[in-house]
Amino acid sequence: MDKQTFWKLIETARADAEPQEVAPRAAELLADRAATEIAASQQVLWDLLAESYRAPLWAAAYVINGGCSDDGFDYFRGWLLTQGREVFETALADPDSLAAHPAVREAAEQGLELEDESALSIAWTAYEAGTGRELPADSFTISYPALDPSWDFDFDDTDEIAARLPRLSALFDYA
Repeated sequence: MDKQTFWKLIETARADAEPQEVAPRAAELLADRAATEIAASQQVLWDLLAESYRAPLWAAAYVINGGCSDDGFDYFRGWLLTQGREVFETALADPDSLAAHPAVREAAEQGLELEDESALSIAWTAYEAGTGRELPADSFTISYPALDPSWDFDFDDTDEIAARLPRLSALFDYA
């Protein structure tokens, strides 16, 4: 499986399911594929998570969710994956663009957190459903890049966040 096929899987799941059910639906769709393809999808997923392991996006998640631990950032990026390729890639290029996303706007209005832990286990769930076995541990590797040192500041520094993420700061009244 390659990234393009993975994104098609997510788009199909998005078309078939309510927003909170995209990851389970993607796992259902994936479970119908060959075991080798299911296993390969786990590497694609982790490659996308590594690609999104960026300090500016972490700062955006911090503002959106009112704080963001290591695990919380994983779950936020899981949610971001379920939003589809366009939203994902736009957020990587400009995390502040998330201020225009309907779910982010709703989160601001209702005090919701945006996260999807189940997105991290799409392949695990699919492999077990499709084969009756656990996903082989050697199916993937995880390698995160170093975070951008220019973003190494306290995300509670509202002036710095407002300067770097002005739309999200205004949306979440982060002052």
